[in-house]
Amino acid sequence: MTPIELQGQAAKSASRVLAVASTGLKNAALEAIAQALLAHTDDILAANAQDMAAVKASGMSVSLQDRLALNEGRIRGMAEGARQVAALPDPIGAVTRESVRPNGLRIARRRVPLGVIGIIYEARPNVTVDAAALCLKSGNAVILRGGKEAFHSNQALTEIMRAALADAGLPADSVALVQDTTRASSTELMNLTEYLDVLIPRGGRGLIRAVAANASVPVIRTGEGVCHTYVDRAADLEMACRIVQNAKCSRPSVCNAMECLLVDSAVAGEFLPMMVPYLDEYHVELRCDERGKAILGDRAVAATEEDWDTEYGDYILAVRVVDGVQEAIDFCNLHGTGHSEAIVTDSYSAAQKFLDEVDAAAVYVNASTRFTDGGEFGLGAEIGISTQKMHARGPMGLEELTSSKFVVYGDGQIR
Repeated sequence: MTPIELQGQAAKSASRVLAVASTGLKNAALEAIAQALLAHTDDILAANAQDMAAVKASGMSVSLQDRLALNEGRIRGMAEGARQVAALPDPIGAVTRESVRPNGLRIARRRVPLGVIGIIYEARPNVTVDAAALCLKSGNAVILRGGKEAFHSNQALTEIMRAALADAGLPADSVALVQDTTRASSTELMNLTEYLDVLIPRGGRGLIRAVAANASVPVIRTGEGVCHTYVDRAADLEMACRIVQNAKCSRPSVCNAMECLLVDSAVAGEFLPMMVPYLDEYHVELRCDERGKAILGDRAVAATEEDWDTEYGDYILAVRVVDGVQEAIDFCNLHGTGHSEAIVTDSYSAAQKFLDEVDAAAVYVNASTRFTDGGEFGLGAEIGISTQKMHARGPMGLEELTSSKFVVYGDGQIR
């Protein structure tokens, strides 16, 4: 057997134990993980320093380096995330529907774990802990395949969590990290049908589409984020400036960051010059359509057709002037990825139309798209933002990592 097959076999065995583990035992394991992360902060930072030195030498962009970098605050955040998951209700065993049939059969539908979850993700070490915590609480084993840029960080985090699990009385193999970071390991994981119940890719468009196209394991697509903000003619323009700045600049490398700004032609001449100083603070490059560039002049460059479909992950913003809310809706539905879309308006009718007609996992009125996050939605940590419509959509918390089974009680009925 290959090393990944061995990990799959071990994870399948661990998943049987997790499926029937008590809530108290799972919560104790999560607390043990939180304490171990804090106790080993120096080890985690040392491993992360190795990764950071390598990516800086390779010329990785500053915004992408930010996704990889750890510090004491971020490690405390990971530990707190594990504790927040422990504090959430346990979904396993919850009865979501129950009825008694005319023949006396009592039929209930009960939440159960998915089993073994595989996650392929890029340079985000926090995903290692978030994914493990959520899978553990929902009774699932997890096999993690991180990017090579974060290998040392991910390895340190995984070893710490595996030791904490064993100390708490759960199988260390509940959490595993693929040691091979070549493309071959991703391909093998995509086809590990004997052991994996579902595969979740978390990263950029290229990764997600490659997994969806090549996997024989069922896939939940997450994270592809071409998000829009539409500034309506009835918007509070000062509010809109603050929302635009936050949605683009607070952390441009993440999937809920805004990549394209749509502005109603009725206010574009006033709003776009107002907006520029907010974006100048972060040296944001503006790529505008003809009408936007006519307003902003040399402050902008001409957009290409590719810009309307690009997830930059950087301080770059596509800008387009549109003629009203319907054109904005149509543009979002054509060029968005189904992640998060926002309208800034004081018009109730425009807001409701946008909410009703935009096809996305999260739709906002007068707020930044940056709130599409498991923690911000009260779900604790998240496994990712699902952009599909089957089973799970939006931030994936504990319930989204469960399936169901019917349990049927009878007293001798036959058919």
